[in-house]
Amino acid sequence: MLYDILIIGAGISGSMLARELSRYKLKVAVLDKENDVANGATMANSAIVHTGYDPEDGTLKAELNVRGARLYPKLCEELNCRIKTTGAYVVACNSDEEKQLDVLAERALRRDIPHEFLTGEEARKHESNLVDAITKVLSFPTTAVIYPWEVAIACMQVAIGNGAELFLNHEVTNISKSEHGYTVKAGGKEFNAKLVVNASGTGAEKICKMLTDDVGFQIKPRRGEYFVIEKDVHIVDNVIFPVPTEKGKGVLAVPTVYGNTLIGPNSEPIDEASIATSDDGIKYIKNNIKKILKEVPLNKAIRTFAGVRPSSTSKDFIIEPLGEDNPNFINIASIESPGLASSPGITEYVIDKYIKERLELMPNPDAVMTRKSDIVMAQLTDDEKNAVIKENPQYGNIVCRCEKISEGEIVAAIKAVCGARSVKGVKKRVRPGMGKCQGGFCEPKVVEILARELNCSPVDVVLDRKKSNILGRENR
Repeated sequence: MLYDILIIGAGISGSMLARELSRYKLKVAVLDKENDVANGATMANSAIVHTGYDPEDGTLKAELNVRGARLYPKLCEELNCRIKTTGAYVVACNSDEEKQLDVLAERALRRDIPHEFLTGEEARKHESNLVDAITKVLSFPTTAVIYPWEVAIACMQVAIGNGAELFLNHEVTNISKSEHGYTVKAGGKEFNAKLVVNASGTGAEKICKMLTDDVGFQIKPRRGEYFVIEKDVHIVDNVIFPVPTEKGKGVLAVPTVYGNTLIGPNSEPIDEASIATSDDGIKYIKNNIKKILKEVPLNKAIRTFAGVRPSSTSKDFIIEPLGEDNPNFINIASIESPGLASSPGITEYVIDKYIKERLELMPNPDAVMTRKSDIVMAQLTDDEKNAVIKENPQYGNIVCRCEKISEGEIVAAIKAVCGARSVKGVKKRVRPGMGKCQGGFCEPKVVEILARELNCSPVDVVLDRKKSNILGRENR
């Protein structure tokens, strides 16, 4: 089969692009080496929709961050995804840091981003947990947070509903030019496409090297580690940033959509895309968060995790063809922070600048770009719950006591378009295992439900990636 466009990578960039392309009469395929959508950098990050004040002038980061942030509210409304406007404080503790706040404010003014200065005293009236050493704060009230994987999965569901095809567990092993464009080998199959988009995150350089030795950039992954603080502990209302440095935005406090608080990350160069946490990383976060917040009860952490950023030798996003010899091979690479916030803008940019001049884009009159909301029992009134349970008793069986997730919600997540096929896949979609016990009580039941709905043995159920089986064998 010949596809018009083949996207390599089902993270936030690839999924969002697939959704937008599905509004046209195009044959679109998405390949990913993982067992689920959004299993790379999209899965583990700070989840902030930055407003766009930080990137330097004249960069794609600056242009696309501002545009992307403005598109997110409507996008999340269309997809029925959660977005929470928290606001953000960038805090300074001395005159040098205050000067840097002035630089950020000037950028925000040029880019028409709402902002205001507060004294340390004024800021502490709103955020009493700020340390007394903070002298000045730059507030960005339109800063928001989302669940990145929720948005990516929703985008892919819309794309598939409009005819796009998703191939998980299909790692790309070879790419060659063909008379029609490119032939891509993945998962033991061959895919032919007129145009290829490389949105493979930390794998972007490796993918490019299948076509040329003159890639033009090197991927230099960086690991960021986090604490997740339980919901019952209030730490901050706004996202709290130190003044950014060349290494990044520093150790933050982030109130999440669901009420937990993220503390982190560090920024450590690594040789391979390892998502293991480290003693040094955890110590770094503990020491640095004290510089901006008085009390951070890390003893109330329910989880630590790490994510890998696809940083590169470029200081900017790399969104362009792979040289003159490959005009129909488009890179979306080096999408580090503010990549999440920029994603809607990146999608727009790629289509307007590259795809429209290469392919005829005819509207698909049958395309549906919105997604219906799922049943979330914890958000319903008693009368609404009773009505749902009467129709389907599975919704009355609570599996996850921490997050109050029912069997019905888990089954729906498995049966949905682009549905869950692993314990982590269920967790990403409907949150069993996200609470205090981190799956200690509900995970065995989730395994049982997955086995039943997928018509397989519990031994065959995986935690996340292919072959990450939880159980070794049946013992009776």
